[in-house]
Amino acid sequence: MVELKGIVVPIVTPMNEDESINTEELRRQVDRQIEAGIHGIFPFGTNGEGYILNFAEKKLVLETVIDQVAGRVPVYAGTGCISTKETIEQSKMAEAAGADILSIITPSFAKASQHELIVHYETVAAAVGVPIVLYNIPMRTGNALEPATVATLAKIDNIIGAKDSSGDWDNLSAYIELTRDMGFGILSGNDALILKALQAGAKGAIAGCANVYPGNMTGIYENWAAGDLAAAEKCQDAVAPLRACFKYGNPNTVVKYAVNLLGFPVGMCRAPFNYLPEEGVEALKATLESDRAKGLC
Repeated sequence: MVELKGIVVPIVTPMNEDESINTEELRRQVDRQIEAGIHGIFPFGTNGEGYILNFAEKKLVLETVIDQVAGRVPVYAGTGCISTKETIEQSKMAEAAGADILSIITPSFAKASQHELIVHYETVAAAVGVPIVLYNIPMRTGNALEPATVATLAKIDNIIGAKDSSGDWDNLSAYIELTRDMGFGILSGNDALILKALQAGAKGAIAGCANVYPGNMTGIYENWAAGDLAAAEKCQDAVAPLRACFKYGNPNTVVKYAVNLLGFPVGMCRAPFNYLPEEGVEALKATLESDRAKGLC
């Protein structure tokens, strides 16, 4: 079974001006990430705009990524949907395409009880043979996976981990503590908490900022794993200026703008989630210029 560890990039989905998928640039981004030392590629996650891609587009993106990765690192696929039925359909598509791990976000919009969430994940897990990582991001979905629920689901053989993007340290640390002796992996979904999470027992992170600075983000993990805490802290602290630009717009939009400003033609986020005010663009440019002077990459 694939081991959860390190920094996984929720890779942006490059798009042409007509919002079609730019597979050529997607392949370049895959190579850029792997060459920087990334530990896994996660297409159509939140930063990959999975929420706005249709079934055929997800299949195209996933098959392109798997082909380009060519076994060099694990490939995660975001297959969570609102209904259990569609989640199973997406998960079987990803399994057939050759994904190594499924990242399954909680159902969204309609409020779900913890019992309903448990049954949802149990049913999906029984329908596929690919390892599953739970994905908690309640500010986007409206449904939170409580720590006790994660501990319950951790008993299922092919549910191997959970990503917490709540930004709530108490929640993330509870995930770690309740599953510590279960052979279960916790991943931070908040880029500001990566080092703290690793020190507490997490296995790594799914880090949107790795789209911008893959070398720096992998440096957090690699330096921590090597026992060089000072170097790991330096990499962790370097994330703050970029994250400060998130106040100007949707973080996905900011990240994709930043990748474009670095010279990679990944296009805009799909409408309507593609606006960054001029103030935000200028702040982002200044931040990238400052980071470049510091040698971030």
